[in-house]
This record gives sequence, structure tokens and C-alpha cells, in this order.
Amino acid sequence: MKIAKYLHSCLIFELDGYKLLFDPGKFCFAEGDVQPEMFSDVNAIIITHIHPDHLDVDNLKKIIKLSDAPIYTTAQVGEVLQKQDIAHNIWQDGTHQLGPFKLQAITVKHAIIMDNPLPQMLGFVINDKVLHPVDSMEDELLRYKGIELLIMVTMAPFANEIMISTFADKLQPKQILPVHDGYAKEFFIKQRYEAYTKHFNNQGIKFHNIYKVSDSISV
Repeated sequence: MKIAKYLHSCLIFELDGYKLLFDPGKFCFAEGDVQPEMFSDVNAIIITHIHPDHLDVDNLKKIIKLSDAPIYTTAQVGEVLQKQDIAHNIWQDGTHQLGPFKLQAITVKHAIIMDNPLPQMLGFVINDKVLHPVDSMEDELLRYKGIELLIMVTMAPFANEIMISTFADKLQPKQILPVHDGYAKEFFIKQRYEAYTKHFNNQGIKFHNIYKVSDSISV
């Protein structure tokens, strides 16, 4: 399974020629380095929650027009898409199959945000190897301790380095793929990721230091 990063929390999972796109939000398109045309061949799209760094309706329309890919999302996001006449499928907790991908959808609690109601949000366990908790670091997720790969928030208004690293230390994944870094300039991301790499090396966890458009790993 190949996982490619397209800035912030926008990811493409690829296996056996099937491409699954997660969260093409506003941050990944903000500076023009990522364009909807890059996603013209995706087979399906998942939107995890309503926040704009995960959902960009205007660019989502362009991606759908190019790819004709179905959308899978929460009821709350579905309300927004319905108003825009965008076809979509509502997912609940449970196991879903998209091509070669087994997706265990789990309702997860978004980390606390200042003066903002928490959104309805789905996290995923993908092919029993990858935990994608999106913007959650709740203790309930520790039941996946020892999983092969954690997709980990690395910076956010709702988190700091200590909160993030403590969660990952408890989870003890074998590897970490960093996301949620669209807030920062490259020099700061590099500094932050060097610190994370050093910390997780001491824990016996491989931290993949990737942040540029289409950088990828395989698991």
C-alpha cells in the first residue's frame, strides 16, 4: 500500500491500481502547489469532517468532474454537500470495502477547539495496518496499540508537541506518517520534524520525515 501526501491532511492511498483520496481541503490548494487535476484518476473520495482544512467544496466539485469518483462522508458533511447538489454516500461506524481497501470506520472525538463546536468526525483503520485518527487523540484509540502505522497530527491550534508525542508514545505504532502541517513554512516544518524524528527514534518508532507534494511511503 502506497500513501502519498498532498500537503496538510490530503492523502492518496494506492493499492493494486486503486486510488483512495482523503480530505482534499483548502490548505492543500491554498498556495497553488496542488491542483484538482492531480486527482483526476482517483477512484473514491473520503471526507472525514466538516472543517475547511479537510473540506473544500469548490475544489471538490472540480475533482468530481474530472474523476467521477464517489464521495463517502459523515451526515454533517453530507448536509453541506446536499446544498451544493453534490452526490455523496453517508457512512456510519463499521467495516466498508472500497476496491482493495478494507476500511473500518470509527466515530472519533475531535480535539477541543477554542470557541468552536466539535464536528462529527470519522477515523479509520485501513487494511488492519494503518490508524488514521484524523484530528483525534482520545484514549479510546489506544486499543490499537502497536499498529503498523499511525497517521499523526504534528501541529494544530488544538495540540502541542507534548500532547502529540505523549499520545503516540502510548500508542506505540511501528511507524508514523506526519500530517496536519499546512500551517507552517518549510523551515519550521523541517525543524519540527527533526525534533519528532529524534524523539521517536528513542522510542523505537520510525518517523517518516515527509512534507512535500506527492512525497510517499509504502507499508
